[in-house]
Amino acid sequence: MKAKSKIKKSKGDMIFDVINTCIMILMVIMTLYPFYYVVIASVSDNTRLQAYKGILMLPQGFNLGAYKLAFEHPLILSGYKNILIVLAIYLPLSILMTVLCANFMAAKKVMFKKPLVLFMMFTMYFSGGLIPTFLNIRELGMYNSLSALIIPGCLSLYNAFIVRTAIEGIPDSLYESAYMDGASELQILFKITLPLIKPTLAVILLYYGVGKWNEWFSAAIYIKDNAKLPIQNILRSILIENSEILNAKEYGDTVANSFTETIKYAAIVISTVPILCIYPMVQKHFTKGVMIGAVKG
Repeated sequence: MKAKSKIKKSKGDMIFDVINTCIMILMVIMTLYPFYYVVIASVSDNTRLQAYKGILMLPQGFNLGAYKLAFEHPLILSGYKNILIVLAIYLPLSILMTVLCANFMAAKKVMFKKPLVLFMMFTMYFSGGLIPTFLNIRELGMYNSLSALIIPGCLSLYNAFIVRTAIEGIPDSLYESAYMDGASELQILFKITLPLIKPTLAVILLYYGVGKWNEWFSAAIYIKDNAKLPIQNILRSILIENSEILNAKEYGDTVANSFTETIKYAAIVISTVPILCIYPMVQKHFTKGVMIGAVKG
């Protein structure tokens, strides 16, 4: 059997491959090193870390006191509890509203569909502004409650358009067969449409989850009680003000001064690791789902 002939690369192609590989390796290092730095700094000795100059490659000593201090503080625990409560309600509600909105936009025979879609698109580019939104939240009784972090932003039209593209890719023959069998609109939506767009829904779920997990501005505006703040606002307080977590009255001056630097890195790791653990669960759907709409059929 004749062996397959390999295409011989020219000298220019080989040089290009080497340069391209070096650039990609450099980009990987630049991407991973900040997180690596945060992890090893969080377990380092605070005094040695502050005295160290240069690129940090190995921990300066080993001390888990910053993690112990962080988990003992009530605001860290309440921040986790609050963000988990928000996500538990926000994610199902957001997915439901996004699917319903996308299903409407993908429907073939709907009265006034075009003007309604144009009106929804208008809201993507123009809003009432921060002050009217704040007044609206306050008058609705959501000020200083977790509902202010859930209801106002539970629908993203950008995500709805992505889901609409996925729904439009489903063959019409499936819907026609369902109608002939006497299926209702809700039965078609939940038994045909949703199972066929699971990869897209996984991507949208990731978008909503990461966006809400990293959000801190809304809580800074609408929440005044520290016990109701999500984890990102607690983290921001640690990194910028360095006051909420290191309360000398609670821990004592000696304990507080022993972790002034490492506590910041420990808080970053604590707030980042959970969302990193979620990504592998939806990664198998991500590549397929994110390509929806990338190629126009």
